[in-house]
Amino acid sequence: MKRRQWVAIVLLVLCLLFLLSGCIPHRTASADAAGFFTGIWHGWIAPISLILSFFGNYQIYEAHNTGFPYNLGFYMAIISGFGGLALFRRKHKD
Repeated sequence: MKRRQWVAIVLLVLCLLFLLSGCIPHRTASADAAGFFTGIWHGWIAPISLILSFFGNYQIYEAHNTGFPYNLGFYMAIISGFGGLALFRRKHKD
């Protein structure tokens, strides 16, 4: 792929992430407790939540959640998102 295509793809992905990051947990509790799928979403957008928490009223983890299901979804997303990067590493020959 050409460099312009890569830049366009990266910009598109960043725009989509910021657009969809409207679901970032706030410090004020919502009416409904966050469940399993919300935990997965919050795990996927955790890096963006971390950056935005420096500038606004955001947090990484939803305090008003359903307990184990939310925690399981959050943990699964964190591990699959950051652990999956190991698949793209180049292997060094010794």
